[in-house]
Amino acid sequence: MDDYSVSSTIVFLSAKLSLLRQRVKMENRFGSKPKPATIKLKPIEATPETFQEFGQVVEASDDGDLFSSKDAQLDLTHGIPRLYIMKIEKRPLEFASITHHARVTQCLGSIGGHEWYLGVARPSLLENSNESESDLGKNGVKALSGHLYEPPRVEEIRVFKIAGSKFIKLNRGTWHAGPIFKAESMDFYNLELTDTNLVDHTTHHFKENGVVFFIDD
Repeated sequence: MDDYSVSSTIVFLSAKLSLLRQRVKMENRFGSKPKPATIKLKPIEATPETFQEFGQVVEASDDGDLFSSKDAQLDLTHGIPRLYIMKIEKRPLEFASITHHARVTQCLGSIGGHEWYLGVARPSLLENSNESESDLGKNGVKALSGHLYEPPRVEEIRVFKIAGSKFIKLNRGTWHAGPIFKAESMDFYNLELTDTNLVDHTTHHFKENGVVFFIDD
């Protein structure tokens, strides 16, 4: 083997060794990463009083009653409303992410009044901003849809239990995880906009906080 071949072989082996070292470092880094801590939350019974920070709980009223503050106060002004039934399967009592919609209120209810759960946090939209990077502040984030917000705080997450002839209305920007339930599958009616899940669906992943939530019920 001539000097050129030896030099080429050395360069090749050095490059391969460097790649192997990088792979080992990455495997060690990911392998040593601690598992997320599990936070157990006891569900709160959803009533108009307990849920008012996040939206409304709308219960059955007598036929003929006039519109009042007990009815859902909706904001559907940024698009075409969409009312539909969604079938959801296998939603265990845990969640590791949470979502908000900045442009619309949302109504959710189970068909048949069956029991279900919803993880929530108060809205954290930066309403007074002008959608400029300079308005982000220390904790601000700019969503893909352009609005500014602060991520939800782990200590502010709550879980609500909803059952019976009622539905919930989420205020604009209310963080929510669910519907979650014990049954194998459930059907829910959902009122939002036709493009909510396409252009107004901002999600925070709690792996960034090193936690997951478990509903203790």
